[in-house]
Amino acid sequence: MIIKRAILLDQLIKIVEPKYASLCVRCRGTKMLCGKPECPILKQYFTMLRVGARFSGSRLQGGSPPSVFVGRLGYPKVRVAPLVSPSEFVSPIQDLPERWFGLPLDEILEFRLSLVRGVRSLRVDSASKGGRFVETVQEMALSREPVDAEAEFLRPPRGSILLDYRVQPIGPSAPLARLQVDNPRWDRRLERVYYDTDLRAAEAMIELYASGLEVTRIQRALSAGTMGIGRRRSFVPTRWSITAVDSTISEWLLSRIRRMESIDESRVYEVDYLNNRFIILMAPGGWSYELVESWSSGTIWNPISGRTYVISDSEGPRPKREYAEIGGCYYAARLAVAEKLASEGRQATVSVLRWTGPGFLMPLGVWLVRETVREALRRRPKTFSDPVEAVNYALSRIPVRREEILAKSRVIRDILTQRRLEVG
Repeated sequence: MIIKRAILLDQLIKIVEPKYASLCVRCRGTKMLCGKPECPILKQYFTMLRVGARFSGSRLQGGSPPSVFVGRLGYPKVRVAPLVSPSEFVSPIQDLPERWFGLPLDEILEFRLSLVRGVRSLRVDSASKGGRFVETVQEMALSREPVDAEAEFLRPPRGSILLDYRVQPIGPSAPLARLQVDNPRWDRRLERVYYDTDLRAAEAMIELYASGLEVTRIQRALSAGTMGIGRRRSFVPTRWSITAVDSTISEWLLSRIRRMESIDESRVYEVDYLNNRFIILMAPGGWSYELVESWSSGTIWNPISGRTYVISDSEGPRPKREYAEIGGCYYAARLAVAEKLASEGRQATVSVLRWTGPGFLMPLGVWLVRETVREALRRRPKTFSDPVEAVNYALSRIPVRREEILAKSRVIRDILTQRRLEVG
């Protein structure tokens, strides 16, 4: 049995980043040379074994949360993949990260790895041209609850473990031969947008968000090509759709926030989750924002450097035009902050500090940033009358040298500079 598992493990692992290879080959999950408390390869591997025991062969009868994935490699010809779970009972939260905060890593891995991808390659513009497969995928994306599904594959689905800081855990996949979905019940809000072929995609996102629809479900509908001007509708790679929705909605909220009165005290919010610590500093003033991420040595992004790596991006009062160097996490955190300020009818100067420790085993997606910052902002903050005291407290809560943070933080430096000018 041990030999069989070792062979399967070798088949599953793909070393994407060369810097991991020497460590993993020497360690093989026994010496923890990467500095992590657990081996991320074995963590995924044993979860995949449990999931794989639920199905075999080239036919899968189960359900979908619902969930749809669109890849980006080869664009404009991409992989479109409805996701089907072999579970007898498919939970609606299986692909709804808004409900995941506080769950242990094992449960999140179970959600991710138990969704089997049936893949077909299509041009992105086929979303506006119809066809039975396209219609089925879009019906899944518009459904308000889990659907029964049956999939047949051209070969038995296989999984892989990708050691890549850009890729979150994914379940088995195989080319799809046939897909049948039984009676999906459309969400009325998504249905209205789907049939309004004169409504632009950005306007549709905002309308759906204002109606109370979860961000994840808006992202899924956009990815499946169900919104926008009819003849221009297209499949949108999932990674792009996530950032597009976070960015569009947060900018819509900020267009109102920039006209509001400032908060009148400084605040520091804090939360820890899955070996990530988020500190949100809000100070009186006009809107400006930054995300500063600190990656400890031994994390998936900074595996063997021996030092903490700090990166940041920021914006001032005017809308940010260029794409954030720090990636989709920037917009996910910005959305959570904008929601909080809009709910209070206030604006503020904001610095979001994220520290990631070596116990964070693998990338899980930008949802982690959005939902953890949302949770922090639901909690009672520490308040300060002096912004400098708030800055000092915030920096004391991050296990990184103060100078390293200040070297990358534009917003905190501006707060300290402004305070010195006022005192002088």
